[in-house]
Amino acid sequence: MIIESNALAEPDRTSAVSDSDWDVVILPKRHLLDINFAELWHYRDLIWMFVKRDLVTVYKQTILGPVWYLIQPIATTVVFLFVFKKIAQLSTDGVPAPVFYLSGIVIWNYFAESLAKTANTFLGNASIFGKVYFPRLAVPLSMVISGFVKFLIQFGLFSLVYAYYWGFRETNLQPNVWLLVSIYCILLMASLGLAIGIVVTSLTTKYRDLTFLIGFGVQLLMYATPVIYPMSVVSQSVRDLLWYNPITHIIESFRFGFLGVGEASIAGLAYTTAFTGAALFLGILIFNRTEQTFMDTV
Repeated sequence: MIIESNALAEPDRTSAVSDSDWDVVILPKRHLLDINFAELWHYRDLIWMFVKRDLVTVYKQTILGPVWYLIQPIATTVVFLFVFKKIAQLSTDGVPAPVFYLSGIVIWNYFAESLAKTANTFLGNASIFGKVYFPRLAVPLSMVISGFVKFLIQFGLFSLVYAYYWGFRETNLQPNVWLLVSIYCILLMASLGLAIGIVVTSLTTKYRDLTFLIGFGVQLLMYATPVIYPMSVVSQSVRDLLWYNPITHIIESFRFGFLGVGEASIAGLAYTTAFTGAALFLGILIFNRTEQTFMDTV
């Protein structure tokens, strides 16, 4: 009987342990907008580890390694020069074609990569998610950060080409105060890629067809965005449609700041900001809901 009483008394002693006695306390999400930013900051070392994984493992067993970060925009620019400048003879608003194309390619690649990688968050990391706890939002955030590192490398290439034409060739490049806005444009592009990506990855846990759609969908979206052509070559009706594409205003503002050509506007950036905020709100909402049950469907 004494042993039985001690056994019954044991739970009473352990129940007195408070949350302050533990290093990490994992609590269930109370609502779909429950985002613990302090927890994300606490796991910053893990996020950085994911960033290094994305940067190192992709080209780990390749000969050229990170040089592929430069080969991609260079090859794309050469193709655009041949197809759209030489054959189609599309205007670049008097700006040297290499500078015009690179200004669109560099920032577009950042969006496309952020979207494509974050769209595979749940399916690509299901084995990790099922074994250990950490804030799941850390994975797509790390992908956006690693994409930013790649963007900086490609932006360095653009800067070299830009400096060459501005300093050694007679061109009408007109950098202006919108250069300061370009930093905000990069932030918008990263947020938009993250927002759409986490919506897609949440839906692909049930609808795998979206994994096939996202591949060529991003390519088609590029042609609905003024990456390879200026707004001046399209009709007014098409221009009105392109205005509702939020990426249009990001690229036009970025390009206008460096080149002095394009249709940058405060109203367009305000629309893109509102669209990105709504998409990010919806994305986090769906992501948090999917996070609670996705292991049952993956």
